[in-house]
Amino acid sequence: MKPRRQLGLAEATGLSLSIVAPTMAMAFNVTLVVAVAGRAAPLAFAIGTALLALVGFSFVTFAQRETSAGSAQAYVCTQFGPRAGFLAGWMLLLSYLCFGAGTAVLVGHFASAAIGDAGIRTGDLWIPVSVTSVAIGLGFSWRDMQSVARLILVLELVSVAAIAVLSLHILWVVAQSGPLPAAPFFPDPDRGWVGIGLALVFTVLSFAGFEGAATVAEETKTPQRAIPLAILGTIVLSGVFYVFAAYAQVVGYAGDGLGDMAQDSAPLDTLARRYGTASLAACLNIAAALSAFSCVLGSLNAAARMIMVLARDGQHALARLHHCHGTPTNALALCATVITAFILIWAARVGVGDFYGYIGTIGSLALILVYIGVCMAHAAFGRSRGGWAGFIAGGAGTAMLIWPLYNSLDPVPVWPGNLWPYVVLAWLAAGAMLSRTMARY
Repeated sequence: MKPRRQLGLAEATGLSLSIVAPTMAMAFNVTLVVAVAGRAAPLAFAIGTALLALVGFSFVTFAQRETSAGSAQAYVCTQFGPRAGFLAGWMLLLSYLCFGAGTAVLVGHFASAAIGDAGIRTGDLWIPVSVTSVAIGLGFSWRDMQSVARLILVLELVSVAAIAVLSLHILWVVAQSGPLPAAPFFPDPDRGWVGIGLALVFTVLSFAGFEGAATVAEETKTPQRAIPLAILGTIVLSGVFYVFAAYAQVVGYAGDGLGDMAQDSAPLDTLARRYGTASLAACLNIAAALSAFSCVLGSLNAAARMIMVLARDGQHALARLHHCHGTPTNALALCATVITAFILIWAARVGVGDFYGYIGTIGSLALILVYIGVCMAHAAFGRSRGGWAGFIAGGAGTAMLIWPLYNSLDPVPVWPGNLWPYVVLAWLAAGAMLSRTMARY
């Protein structure tokens, strides 16, 4: 049975946006960028958007030719063979599982925070809420991908709108005291361009998952048109939103000093209380929980389709589709089980903040390797076809990705952060062994 081609451009874009999770990036990553780039955080996000467009160009080039749900797996396979393609898909699977687990705990965290804003003590309520979010996500995904894709898009748009409203309100209040400053779009005198360079690590990773639309290529009506547009649209829309929201946060904190912002683990909550009310902060927490749930849905479905593709060559039961719904139910059930196990065994032990940081690092490291593989494949494709633009873009994308990868490894992170590269290497080694039997020649 083949997947049903029922998705349009909006649904494909929604899947990519859900995995990127712009709301999560603005809730956590701006403080990291400010810590190294100072007031120039909006400039760093603008440059990061331009650089990520290079990587996106590589995905778009292949998406116009390949309509496989394998995404990076299919793209790398065309240039470097089935085993290399299997490894690309295997690493992408790790990323999606990590992002799904990391955002599932955030559903519980933000939902508990919203309840706490009402004066109700929640304790460890986040654990059952997180597990329940995975179960609900599995229930939605089991029957109909089209409905899931539309739900994902609505949830993400609602959460983005909440931050946009807060950002507009901040700028309106600040503008009452004089013209809005242009300084955030120039390097910070105390940090210079070096600070911008260091900040690119975080700005680039804020786009992680933009390629998610490619995993539903086999379920999209016009994949060679819709998937490239979804990928580019996700990068552009996210980039514009990042620059705008980062600017509003920097301007909103300017009066009290950006040092406070760099140390704030919940800058949006602080700004909502400063420029609004506790009720507004509660609304933002609810919006963040919705965004996190959207990412759970997107990651769960993307991971399941990656398993479906990887298992397809080995004629495995995980590649089978439901006889009525046309969804990879076996793969979905496995992914939901793995994500739930991460929550109950690991997250419940170390807490939300540490777990999100740990699992996010593992997923990001794996994803950078996948992006490098696709860019290298693009460069090889361009060279073999005489398309020097493709060769240059693929080479530039590869070189650009070396920077965040290097900065993730040097200086060596403190324990247990120094373990995560080895976890990724172990996963890669396991994939290399599986590729001997699972990759078709």
